[in-house]
Amino acid sequence: MKLFFVAAFLAVAAAVPSSYKPEYKAPSSPAPNYPAPKYPTTSYPAPAYPAPAYPAPAYPAPAYPAPAYNKDNKYADITITSQSDERNLDGNTQWSYAQSDYTTREESQVQKKMQGVTYDSYGKESYGEVLGNTNKGSSYWVSPEGQKFTLTWAADEAGFQPKGDHLPVAPVHEYELPVAPVHEYELPVAPVHIPFNGKGYKIY
Repeated sequence: MKLFFVAAFLAVAAAVPSSYKPEYKAPSSPAPNYPAPKYPTTSYPAPAYPAPAYPAPAYPAPAYPAPAYNKDNKYADITITSQSDERNLDGNTQWSYAQSDYTTREESQVQKKMQGVTYDSYGKESYGEVLGNTNKGSSYWVSPEGQKFTLTWAADEAGFQPKGDHLPVAPVHEYELPVAPVHEYELPVAPVHIPFNGKGYKIY
């Protein structure tokens, strides 16, 4: 009977949960030291792009409206459509312009050595080689009546030389030069004098 109670007591003691909790200590391991990874450097060649080929732009020819004139034969609003002006250190120049009424003009000037009159510091005149300006150009315009004119010119040691279909032309005279009369006559003969010696004798 005593053994039964002892066995029952042990059974109850084994069934009751124990309040004892063992203390858990985490294992202390050193932190791992990993080396930094080394990656190979990748080298890429510089890309070579072909130069772009653009087609040459094609611009249509400008269409200018016909000039309009009022009853007083005056131009309507006229604008400059293009102009240029070039001046060089050697004295040569060239310039041009064009207007909306179709008027154009271009002119150039070139220095040239030529024969001319020079003056020294005392005012003495001499003739020799001088440096002068030669000029040439052209101009085009339309009259209020619609007539077209073109004028070209040159100016140099030979003077001003304009050319144009509208310029007057000097008349050409064709005639025979007069002929001087021919006089036919005999020349007079001078008399022959025979000298004397004062005594009536001829002197030979």
